[in-house]
Amino acid sequence: MNKNYQSYLKELIESFDAWFESSEKIKEGLMSSDLYPYKNIFSPIQVNSIRIKNRIVMGPMGNIFMCDETGRPNNKMIAYFSERAKGGTGLITTGLVPVCYGIDPSVDDTDNLSMFPKIGEHRSDYAGWKVLSERVHSYGSKIFIQLTAGLGRVGPPECLVKKMKLPVSASWNPNFYIPEIPCVRMSDRRCYKIIKNAGQAAIDARELLLDGVYLHGHEGYLLEQMTNPAFNRRKLGKFSDWQAFGVEMVKEMRDRCGKAFPIMYRIDLSLALNETYGDRMTTSRSFKKFCNERTIEMTLDYMSNLVRAGVDLFDVDLGCYDNWWLPHPPSTMPAGCFLLIAKIVKDYFREHRIISNAGLEVPVVAVGKLGNPDLAEKALRDGWCDMVMLARPLLADPYWPAKAYAGKVDEIIPCIGDQEGCLNELTHGGHLQCSVNPRTSFEDVFPDDEKTTRTVSPKKVAVIGAGPAGVTCATTAARRGHNVTLFEQSHRAGGALIAGSVHSAKFDVKNYVEYLNGELKRCEKQCTLNVRFDTKVTPTLLKESKFDTIVTCTGGIYEMPCIEGISLPHVKRAIDILLKPALAEKEKNIVVIGGGTIGCEVAHFLAYEMDKNITVIEVLPYLMKHTVTANRAQLIYALHKKGVKLMNCTRVKRIENDTVIALQNLHKNVPDPYNSWRPVLPENIPNPLAKKIKDEEMELALPAELVIIATGATSDDSLYEECISINAAPEIHNIGDSFETGKVFEATKAGFAIGRML
Repeated sequence: MNKNYQSYLKELIESFDAWFESSEKIKEGLMSSDLYPYKNIFSPIQVNSIRIKNRIVMGPMGNIFMCDETGRPNNKMIAYFSERAKGGTGLITTGLVPVCYGIDPSVDDTDNLSMFPKIGEHRSDYAGWKVLSERVHSYGSKIFIQLTAGLGRVGPPECLVKKMKLPVSASWNPNFYIPEIPCVRMSDRRCYKIIKNAGQAAIDARELLLDGVYLHGHEGYLLEQMTNPAFNRRKLGKFSDWQAFGVEMVKEMRDRCGKAFPIMYRIDLSLALNETYGDRMTTSRSFKKFCNERTIEMTLDYMSNLVRAGVDLFDVDLGCYDNWWLPHPPSTMPAGCFLLIAKIVKDYFREHRIISNAGLEVPVVAVGKLGNPDLAEKALRDGWCDMVMLARPLLADPYWPAKAYAGKVDEIIPCIGDQEGCLNELTHGGHLQCSVNPRTSFEDVFPDDEKTTRTVSPKKVAVIGAGPAGVTCATTAARRGHNVTLFEQSHRAGGALIAGSVHSAKFDVKNYVEYLNGELKRCEKQCTLNVRFDTKVTPTLLKESKFDTIVTCTGGIYEMPCIEGISLPHVKRAIDILLKPALAEKEKNIVVIGGGTIGCEVAHFLAYEMDKNITVIEVLPYLMKHTVTANRAQLIYALHKKGVKLMNCTRVKRIENDTVIALQNLHKNVPDPYNSWRPVLPENIPNPLAKKIKDEEMELALPAELVIIATGATSDDSLYEECISINAAPEIHNIGDSFETGKVFEATKAGFAIGRML
């Protein structure tokens, strides 16, 4: 492999923008079982003193708000991780467990209440960890606890308002969420305290039967801040050596726990900030301090020293919060996006004969959208990595390993990459969940035992609409023993997701649409389910059929806004363009009205796959305001690179035959629409330092041979209301977009809830 790592890294980062031009890359993301049986995935591996039954590692997909307020792991957290062990995962890793209480004020809430689990601070926390270890072991899996030195500059800045304490960091760095807030440089004494705490947490973990510790050293958290010169600009003291903090922490753990206790380290091979932002690193105030980031060569040298200090196992990726889509690759990123990064490390270790203290080769875990079993198997067969990490795929389906081993790949529930149920829930004060699996993090509430949920009073049930809500409801009810008829006016299941899967980059959604249709076929064979496609029902027909229960999931209506010229023939809806791209084939200059997720995804599709000149108009200060940070940032970044014109704080005055007349606010405080490194704060977290935007509108004429309306949908609850008015059945429910237009996350939860309660 080319040893000019930085130029290679730049080439890799650039390839993420248009990877879907390669049919081979698209194929890698589509669920397949061509390489079955998966002998490499299900071969054991030795890590220090423990033997792991297969090569599957559950990534650290969180335990925030899955503990008691004191930090003790609760039943929810125990059931959540146990379910992944039950599903066949070889190695479970927990989410963040801080060791910096009293030092980093961003990790706990007021009154010393905890949003993270704790270990070692109180003996009352011990029982939860011991029960968790024992439960995971009972299914033949191993479990590592992930320890973090703290959040530092990427911690929530609310500690300033609630506790009157500034966040901390390796040096005086800006807070990620509100850059105007500075983070205080930690003293050496406090650094040593964190190291001692980490050693104590590690020995506590060993005594509580956890199988190893897992240091969170990537993504720009506090350990990364101390071990990367981008953030650590200290001039004096031991920790002015950017490697010292991490190496000393590993040594402390090894000294406390002995030679046989496994230590794993999560690291990014590079922040890739320079490769991501180029010249903006020197022109943007947000990045000027961070230009001197750790190079790949520096990281490899650091990893070698970590092995000498006692690390047994690494997983490796790219990026940090400031290019958040890299460590959290959304649906528009390619499958196996970091396999080459894992190979760089594996080749380096082999060439330099780097061996662990236990005398073993140091396994490298590959991460990054490896949910297709064929891709994971190929990576192991070809020697690109030693283990594969599945994070979100194991939220979507905890039985991914068992199904893959049995060759039932078509039954695996695929992750759709929207990150609404996982990352977005954490941002907005919830705990980890999943858009396509309503049981995720509710395993304590919904035990997976069909015998306990079988109905004793079967009902005749009609479900209208085969989107995610309808399919989930129909299959859940049918598996419980009800007699279910599912009506769908189109020829297949998927609802609005069918249009959402047209873009070649959206292979995750395409996988899920295929799964929904396959699940209906399986359920028809196993249960009393009758699926009637190409069928439109009426309230009278439903009433005459004498159903006991009717569930309407009829989706939304994509209405046109009240704009002068909206009825002109060259004005189309976004969904029409996605379902019939030929409508945009001849036009070159296209204006998209509506800068939400749909508008920006349509713009991405037309710009990259059809090479159109695109302008996106959004009336709000932020495009995709309510979209998950990683997904939003990646789309904005890609649109900027393709030259798509993004206009926020802009309203449409009228549409003419070949022009859109718009009023754009040019006030100096209008946010930069191309800012992909700063998140949009939730509305319940006010920024006291935010500057007000005043009105300074200017009229613009934008060329537009085609105008696309992407202003969203409204609920189509007409069938529900008509059924209610004529008493079409004794029990009538309305769910999905026909109740409230939103996300797959809400739709599947509603479908599962209604299907389970019938």
